Amino acid sequence: MRKHIETIIILLAVAVFLAATHVYITFYTPPSTVKAVRTVTIERGMSFRLVADGLEKAGVIRDAESFSLAARILGVYKKVKAGEYEFTTDMPPVDVLELLVKGKVKRYFVTIPEGYNLRDVAFVLKTAGLAEPEVFMARATDPELALSLGVEGPTLEGYLFPDTYEFTRGMKTDEMIARMAGRFIKVYSEFEGEASRHGMSMRKVVTLASLIEKETGAPEEREVISAVFHNRLKKGIKLQSDPTVIYGINGFDGNIRKSHLSIKSPYNTYRHYGLPPGPIANPGRESISAALRPAKADFIYFVSRNDGSHQFSRTLKEHNRAVDEFQRQNKAKQEEEKKIVQEKTQGEVVPAKRAEGQ
Repeated sequence: MRKHIETIIILLAVAVFLAATHVYITFYTPPSTVKAVRTVTIERGMSFRLVADGLEKAGVIRDAESFSLAARILGVYKKVKAGEYEFTTDMPPVDVLELLVKGKVKRYFVTIPEGYNLRDVAFVLKTAGLAEPEVFMARATDPELALSLGVEGPTLEGYLFPDTYEFTRGMKTDEMIARMAGRFIKVYSEFEGEASRHGMSMRKVVTLASLIEKETGAPEEREVISAVFHNRLKKGIKLQSDPTVIYGINGFDGNIRKSHLSIKSPYNTYRHYGLPPGPIANPGRESISAALRPAKADFIYFVSRNDGSHQFSRTLKEHNRAVDEFQRQNKAKQEEEKKIVQEKTQGEVVPAKRAEGQ
């Protein structure tokens, strides 16, 4: 009888050991000791078994059956959240479950630089695989969405604040737009009182700031460029800003020509007085500040020095002299570059053509 009891105890101990070993393997043993990244997408409404099968196929877990059992034991069988996940093949199953239950989906960091317009932002999101350009543009130019987000104007142009954002795949386009517009609202609130004292609406501030952003190459010139625009507006002189012309050209090839300055566009400040009808880009904090805090300067003109900075002038005579000087410098530079290219081309050794049969 005693031997029989001892046998039962031994068998129970073995069973417990085997069960414990199985549990340990099920919960804590990764499918591999080699760390390899695997990206798995969990669709909304997908059953846990399909999730487990997908993870097994991707090499994230050893066995879908055991993984499903572990989820039932832990009471998380129906708590998995949809999304795109990034796992490694050396992760224990319990860690895989934790990610799925807490919804720790893969994050994408997207940077929107100062001066990007809506089309540029659409391209950035497309490149990141987060939004289709057509869908983004349709939503970003929807007047009702713009109104609901608290900005002034029929579109979100100018109101998607330049910054680095954290998005996830599958996030709705409206949600991404709302996050960028929300960031703008937060930043603009710092200037709202000042804008009100100057008698400037949100739209006027952002429109002017967008011109400053696009014209500025050297950051220290922002306030001076702002002063030029403020002075022209006060004197009733056309702003004559090239970026406003470019904004109104579909398929601009990067080279502004004299003929462009006369195109019929409400944004063409060579044809129309005052500010354009709306922002031409999304300005950053510094340009918004510059729009409200111009330098104390009486300049009316500026021309590019071809190095990112500008030469500022008070009179048309001074300006024309500066234009001639920097145009000559630019032409000389182009001719020198052309000469260097030609010399390099002439110096290249062209291999002789081999005769047939050799």
